[in-house]
Amino acid sequence: MISKILLTPLAVVRLTLIFGTMILWLSSFWLSCLFIPYTKERGFKLRRHWLKYIAIPVINLKIECQGKAHHGPALYVCNHRSFTDPVVVCHFIDAFVIAKAEVAKYPIINKGAEVTGVLWVNRENKESRNSVRELLVDTIISGHNVLVFPEGTVGTQRHSIPFRPGTFHESVEHKIVVVPIALDYRDNKDMWLSGMSLVRIVFNQLSSLCTEVKIHIGEAMASDDGEALKAHCQSWINAHLDEIHANWTRIDFEKLNGATA
Repeated sequence: MISKILLTPLAVVRLTLIFGTMILWLSSFWLSCLFIPYTKERGFKLRRHWLKYIAIPVINLKIECQGKAHHGPALYVCNHRSFTDPVVVCHFIDAFVIAKAEVAKYPIINKGAEVTGVLWVNRENKESRNSVRELLVDTIISGHNVLVFPEGTVGTQRHSIPFRPGTFHESVEHKIVVVPIALDYRDNKDMWLSGMSLVRIVFNQLSSLCTEVKIHIGEAMASDDGEALKAHCQSWINAHLDEIHANWTRIDFEKLNGATA
């Protein structure tokens, strides 16, 4: 049962390394921009290298990946489990990540996200949601990928919770292909439960010696019906969530969802 923040020396050391190296890498990158112009591709390269050489080994993420990124710009949609989801996905895919506007308030993290590719959205504000959908379309049409977590929040059930339809309708209208991604963790400690603060899930996860995660990347999908496309993507993701857990000790989701106190 997850009932408190696990403030261990290991978590403190890991967090110090993550933020310390992020500051060093960003400072070096900004200095280099005095001589080499900033480009989105340079931002993606910075992110790939930092994830590969710092974040993933420091957190000790053991990632098993099935499938490959789509050749060409696409909208990637993934179920949402924890704060490390973008770390896992962006290790394999260069994409602008649609992230909650609240994250823009976190120092250092916000600057790193902005340099390496993020689209901020206030999900409670209709105007913000509409604006980010327009930006999503423009970004993909310009030749870059976008990653969205269409549940709008973290899911703690065995399958994904209902997807929000907006991005799927935009995909249909602008003839953008959608690539589904299923992602899950082996251990309860890695699940971001309802009512759990960011600080709590970060320290709980960083206190573990190892985090095992599987990711399945599907084939590109297209449709002339937004609702059908949404249903197809969610069905694919749910089927692969079952497949992910087939060789793992199954999480007791009922017990898990009662562990938020």
